[in-house]
Amino acid sequence: MKLNTRINGKDFSLEIKPNAMLVDVLRQAGFKGVKFGCGEGSCGACAVMINGKPRNSCITVAGSVEGAEILTVEGMGTPEKPHILQQAFVDAGSTQCGYCNPGSLIAAKALLDSNPNPTADDVKDALDGNLCRCTGYVKRIDAVLNAAEAAKKTKKSTRGKK
Repeated sequence: MKLNTRINGKDFSLEIKPNAMLVDVLRQAGFKGVKFGCGEGSCGACAVMINGKPRNSCITVAGSVEGAEILTVEGMGTPEKPHILQQAFVDAGSTQCGYCNPGSLIAAKALLDSNPNPTADDVKDALDGNLCRCTGYVKRIDAVLNAAEAAKKTKKSTRGKK
């Protein structure tokens, strides 16, 4: 069957099996930032945004996203021009092995998209479904709070400029 969707701003028409899980389809399409972790929606390594909402792609049947807008971590930024959250994760030292980073970045982006002024508790809640065995969680919480502050400063400095 065909899956027609938009991934990171580009249209895709992918041939999929009816029971294919989204994580497998995305990885086969070249989006290696989507990681397979637990396979049961518990670790968050496979998180993507679907129509602006974070979802675990390992428990999402690919056919259910027909016509949807999907964002993977690759769509957030590039090595040359990282998203403010990606840079904040690096600056806070919360990127050791990197396996959980994509899902954590997606969860953090979803939070900041809906709440640009989060508290530490808001960040903890947003990252709750993302397991990290290397750096723990304090650096990630700091990174998200730092990104929120940096985003505010960026908005202030660009106001009034044309």
